[in-house]
Amino acid sequence: MVTFLAGGTGTPKLLDGADAAFDPEELTVVANTGDDVELGGHLVCPDLDTVLFRGGDVLDRETWWGLADDTTATHDELRRLADAAGLDTGPRYLDSDRQTAGRRLARWRRFSGVAEFMEIGDRDRAVHITRTSLLDEGHSLTEVTHRLATAFDLDVDLLPMSDDPVATIVHTDAGAMHFQEYWVARRADPAVEDVEFRGSQTAEPTDAVLDALSDPVVIGPSNPVTSIGPIRALPGVEDALADTPVVAVSPFVEDEVFSGPAAELMAGTGREPSTAGVAAAYPFVDAFVLDDADGTDLDRPTVRTDTRIDTPADARRVIRAVADALAEVT
Repeated sequence: MVTFLAGGTGTPKLLDGADAAFDPEELTVVANTGDDVELGGHLVCPDLDTVLFRGGDVLDRETWWGLADDTTATHDELRRLADAAGLDTGPRYLDSDRQTAGRRLARWRRFSGVAEFMEIGDRDRAVHITRTSLLDEGHSLTEVTHRLATAFDLDVDLLPMSDDPVATIVHTDAGAMHFQEYWVARRADPAVEDVEFRGSQTAEPTDAVLDALSDPVVIGPSNPVTSIGPIRALPGVEDALADTPVVAVSPFVEDEVFSGPAAELMAGTGREPSTAGVAAAYPFVDAFVLDDADGTDLDRPTVRTDTRIDTPADARRVIRAVADALAEVT
């Protein structure tokens, strides 16, 4: 059994090659939920959904977000209505007192659906409606995710990191904002001053997550701050990671990041934006997979390969390196 920590696109891309070294039915994926938002009353779980849609072979692989060949008629009409009504089309947070009202899981991340600043496809929206409705019927996010995994015929066990609310809040020179506003609406433009995982001190990892973390763990080339950071912030997770073999794939080649805002977020939280900075941020990691062109000298076992992942064949190459690194520490 092996457990992958997933957030953003790095680890899901790596999972494309998992069968090169692992039996998918013996894999557990623990997904970040700090990026989740309630948008127009529907709970959107981007990192869970990327794994769901990838496993169901329906993911839009151009964007690594949403369903392939989806339509956006509802989203487009929401934008048209807002424009016609003269409404502000930027992200519209619900009032402060509404952020902690209503369904608990949406706490601190509630947005109005007016103008819908995130593009949600029509079939994608059906997933969010189903998820939210099952939550409102009294099911936990873990139970709902299991149901959706069955619907998409996943061959891995997919778990949300917690059934409690955690919101990734990015503090910037333009003010504090949810990660989705920072990344989707503002395109990572404001300068990062800090990152807060609001609610993490009182949230709990589920028993299923803690059980999964007793197995060897793989961290793909995901953003260390906002993709993996919320999982680590949960009580007991850091200790669990220290007690099990962990292999991580660096999202950097020395000081060059493959994609996304990892460099800005690491620098803004006082970390060196580089492979060396990732290693310093991950003291619990026992071995690393680095790119052939990455000359960073680490104090832990290192396996090198071409770590760029553009195709399933690339993913299989990196997965084999991950398996080699795990063999050195298990």
